Amino acid sequence: MNKKLVAVAVAGLLAAPLAAQAQTANVTLYGRLNLTMEAVNGQHVDPNLPATAAPVNRTIYRVNSNSSRLGVRGTEALGGGLSAIFQIESSIQADSSGGVLAGRETFVGLQGTWGTFKMGYFLSPYDDIHPIFGDVPTLTTSILSTASLWAQGSQGNNDGGFDNRNPNSIRYDSPNIKGFTASAQLATMDNSPATSSGSSSVGTGGTDAQASRHAYIGSVAGFYANGPFQAGTAYNWNVKLRCPTCNDWAWTIAANWNFGVVKIGGMYERLNYDIATNGSLNRNDYGVSATVPIGPGELYAFWGQAGNGGGSSPKGSKVGQIVNGDSTGADFWEISYTYALSKRTLAYTGFVQTRNQNNAAYNFNINPYTVVNGANANGFVVGLVHFF
Repeated sequence: MNKKLVAVAVAGLLAAPLAAQAQTANVTLYGRLNLTMEAVNGQHVDPNLPATAAPVNRTIYRVNSNSSRLGVRGTEALGGGLSAIFQIESSIQADSSGGVLAGRETFVGLQGTWGTFKMGYFLSPYDDIHPIFGDVPTLTTSILSTASLWAQGSQGNNDGGFDNRNPNSIRYDSPNIKGFTASAQLATMDNSPATSSGSSSVGTGGTDAQASRHAYIGSVAGFYANGPFQAGTAYNWNVKLRCPTCNDWAWTIAANWNFGVVKIGGMYERLNYDIATNGSLNRNDYGVSATVPIGPGELYAFWGQAGNGGGSSPKGSKVGQIVNGDSTGADFWEISYTYALSKRTLAYTGFVQTRNQNNAAYNFNINPYTVVNGANANGFVVGLVHFF
């Protein structure tokens, strides 16, 4: 049975009353399984010991699923160059079974020569910056994700994050005009229920308190790609999410140039948070990357640095992993190699380290390993990915 027939069957099970309509559309079943074997290490508080016990440095061996998914997507021509589009993408916990139905990019929309409009649950344009400088050979996921410092890493919007999958969203993406594209998204924090999937989620459709104070998330981005050059910039703002007076924002810019023998990328980011008690908290982050094709695979290396938290708020003020004060920054570096076993199967290996200053405790973006202040989070990974 081919993919389209299987997809129609799946769509019928999900929405039996719409089976007849689904069969007339161009429907495709797709997905990927991405699993890693990992050895992670860092000084942390052992939950098996008394709370008064000193932190221990211990290596943990584990298997993790990294953004594995199963989805159904489709289009239907409406005439005049206009098409209806839809997607239902579910997370798959391939390491421990289970998942969340529609827990990833899920939407319905319209597409034409004027661009694309959609509404549902999906990542913001701010997240689209990551592939420009990030670890594309390893699919920008696993503990190798370079978003450990960028965009506040693994924290959700309610904790000060920005590159998140937002509920209750509407989004517009422009057509490509001589290499330029633009995107804009708005997410309202109403009190409809939603289920979190993975670290890039708000985790709820919004609380009653957020809905009553009209909390929302906005995100805009612009991109340019022409020949060997690619660049993008994005701005994200979270209004009244963390508290009634908290208006947070993030701005980032990234670019890369492909010289053929090596692709060099770089990024800069500025984060700013309102502190409910007094003042603001901000932080700068920057990094450089290199991607080198070697045989049927790619070697990737990245180094980034998050500066100390600063601003007019009192010392010790904290949002997510960002703290106002001295020695609150961190360095992040990684090296990996991805080998193409076929057009649909990849194998990769790499080493990553988050090196914290004395008063910082950053860890991994995906599948975090929480460490105490001043400790490093280290990880060695071997992964296998199959697309279908």
